[in-house]
Amino acid sequence: MMPLNTRKAILLAAAIGLLSLPAGAQDFKEPPFFANLLKDKKLPPLAERIPKSPIVVDAAGQYGGDMITLVPRPRDIRYISTFAYTRLVGYDRDLKLQPDILEKLENEDDRVFTFTLRAGHRWSDGSPFTAEDFRYYWEDVAQNADLSPAGPPEFMMVDGKPPRFEVLDERTVRYSWDKPNPRFLPQLAGPIDPGIYRAAAYLKQFHAKYADKAALEEKAKQQKLKSWAALHNRMDDMKEQTNPALPTLMAWRIMNAAPANRFVFERNPYYHRIDSHGQQLPYVDRMLMDVSASGLFAAKANAGEVDLLFRGLSMSDIPVLKEGEKAKGYRTLLWPYARGTELALYPNLNAVDPVWRQLNRDIRFRRALSLGIDRKTLNNALLFGLGTEGNNTIVSESPLFSPELRTTNAGYDPAEASRLLDEIGLTQRNGAGIRLLPDGRELEIIVETDGESSLVVDGLTLIGEFWREIGVRLFVKPQDRTVLRNRSYAGLTVMVAAPGLDNAIPTAIMPPTELAPMRQDNYAWPKWGQYVETKGKNGEAVDIPEAKRLLDLYATWMNTGNRTVQKDVWHEMLRNHAENQWSIGTISGALQPIVMRNGLQGLPAKALYSWEPTAMIGIYRLDEVFWNKAAGKEARR
Repeated sequence: MMPLNTRKAILLAAAIGLLSLPAGAQDFKEPPFFANLLKDKKLPPLAERIPKSPIVVDAAGQYGGDMITLVPRPRDIRYISTFAYTRLVGYDRDLKLQPDILEKLENEDDRVFTFTLRAGHRWSDGSPFTAEDFRYYWEDVAQNADLSPAGPPEFMMVDGKPPRFEVLDERTVRYSWDKPNPRFLPQLAGPIDPGIYRAAAYLKQFHAKYADKAALEEKAKQQKLKSWAALHNRMDDMKEQTNPALPTLMAWRIMNAAPANRFVFERNPYYHRIDSHGQQLPYVDRMLMDVSASGLFAAKANAGEVDLLFRGLSMSDIPVLKEGEKAKGYRTLLWPYARGTELALYPNLNAVDPVWRQLNRDIRFRRALSLGIDRKTLNNALLFGLGTEGNNTIVSESPLFSPELRTTNAGYDPAEASRLLDEIGLTQRNGAGIRLLPDGRELEIIVETDGESSLVVDGLTLIGEFWREIGVRLFVKPQDRTVLRNRSYAGLTVMVAAPGLDNAIPTAIMPPTELAPMRQDNYAWPKWGQYVETKGKNGEAVDIPEAKRLLDLYATWMNTGNRTVQKDVWHEMLRNHAENQWSIGTISGALQPIVMRNGLQGLPAKALYSWEPTAMIGIYRLDEVFWNKAAGKEARR
């Protein structure tokens, strides 16, 4: 996204859609999947189903087939919204924001956003997608106390004030704030669609403003729900994918509901993307999600039971996956996982134990623990020597990266680590050589973790050996993630082990939320995060100047539309983290296996994988994946 001139609006037009359209209706090629519906006049021809200005992609795939993947539980079908990645505005492969569902977007200083919809765009049931779908969400859902008790979503509030919302015409809406809201577009492009529009024509039948309230209450009672609002929220299931009747704008639409062992998603006949040959995306007709125990994912892939699988696989599965490739006819792509670190240690700066609280807040203690870790040995043992050693920070592919961010205070120097611990005053030891705390207890750090990652648990075991050399004992305590989070929020944890930054390939336009002490789910400062999230009602105010600086910098980022200023904020916040060791990083660069059956094409051989901003594989456009029959591989049926 280009820098904003503060006096001018900029226009984002879909670069992906600048290819020329086919000359006429006769040049569009219908998906054979809809042949019977077209023959029986139950579906209009493709020229009438797509918008007048669809996105036209430079691709040349082939229609047809099913694509089988796995989910560990029925609820996880919701992740199709992440990896199918259909957004009002989304990231392209270069992490530039581009209109997707929108035809164009005007952005004036990150304060005024004007959205123009595509003429003729329709929901999957054929109903028009218009400004009314935005108005319905904003006025009848977000600001309805029964449906949204907490009010509009937080990212749409600036200084506690919502935007001014206007419908300019059937295809144009505008959101205006008095001050900049630079989070707005990145939030719309995130891995979880915030859904600031709704299928109004469908949902009005469940809304007390438009339907008989008494009848709705009775219907809710029949479904064992408390109110019409609960009924509406059940039917308004944009995120969970449990209501097959709810129209969608995604490439595929859910066709069945739980209970089921297989969930079927079929192609959306009104999808807004086509290729340069006049074929409507997606190429693949159906996405089939089979429910299976997560521990069996690698084995099922090895046995050739999937066509595409990535979520639920990890680097430790690679040997098993590679073993079955030739016999079962698939290949395993290995994409670098763009995460701050695979294993981060989070000393709890808000621990209620006064002795540990004081130690964790001492920068010398945090640096000593960092210098006491032999990251090269960790890398060899856990990532086959292929990882990158150092801090919990961004990866080199980010335009904001500087090499010192990874290396500052992150070498292996047990002598310096011991010197720092001595300097703090931790000079007394027991007979086993373990240092003693000021109150006489052993310096035994209980490191709590959710136990879901074998890499984290194995890594902690090795770190325990390294730390023993500097007189520190480590005890690993795996537990349920919910229990762990509740203990953290209460200040009961001393240290937590978990993965590092979710977004390790940021650009200046992305909010640096993970770097500021403003979220209670950050294990380093849960009570500071509580304080910010609850506006001072719970938790503790930030009381370390260097951490307070992070909040001030975030406020600077939030109050400007100037990309240069935002870039400078990112740089200072990243340096602040490297210097203060708020979390202790170890190794990054794990490889994410992606299993693809032979004949299935369309994904890059190598690309960055992450939750945010790539939405797993979302920005690489799953709708462009296809079965290459010319290669002698028939599509699954």
